[in-house]
Amino acid sequence: MNDPSHRQSLVLVGYRGTGKSTVGRILAERLGLPFADADVELEAVVGRPITAIFAEHGEAAFRDWEERVLRDLSTRPRTIVATGGGVVLREANRSLIKSFGFVAWLTADAEVLAGRLRADPDRLANRPALTGAGTLEEIARVLEARTPLYHAVADAIVDTSRRTPAQTAAAILDLWPHS
Repeated sequence: MNDPSHRQSLVLVGYRGTGKSTVGRILAERLGLPFADADVELEAVVGRPITAIFAEHGEAAFRDWEERVLRDLSTRPRTIVATGGGVVLREANRSLIKSFGFVAWLTADAEVLAGRLRADPDRLANRPALTGAGTLEEIARVLEARTPLYHAVADAIVDTSRRTPAQTAAAILDLWPHS
């Protein structure tokens, strides 16, 4: 996995609503590289939406599928990968992410994320609730738990709170020592 062509990949991590998929597509287009959205790939492999996988099989089964999809994505050289927000929960995933790509952690304030999620009802409908709390409280709790995990894999941190997706992509390109 330490093959230089794999380190040429770019992996986007962060909470949902930070712009990983949108920014990933912009980066792929600008660089002429393939783009892979791990959540979309997972749904294609399983043949079910993520909410159905959670409801029918539980979070542990979902995380098993997520790890398998990530392993597959890690074999693709020079790819822009948008991961699912919880991919960092497993140590195996964190190690894998670090080994195959430059990792940009996209961040945003909890209030900004809540606003983005409320503005996109499809995003809320297509992803399971992670706690019993309301949206803002859930985001704050989950961010608090995941922040050290995102930090552990990040080569760069880009706050998307006040940036457009294009500005975020440009900031990542400025930080990524790709050749």
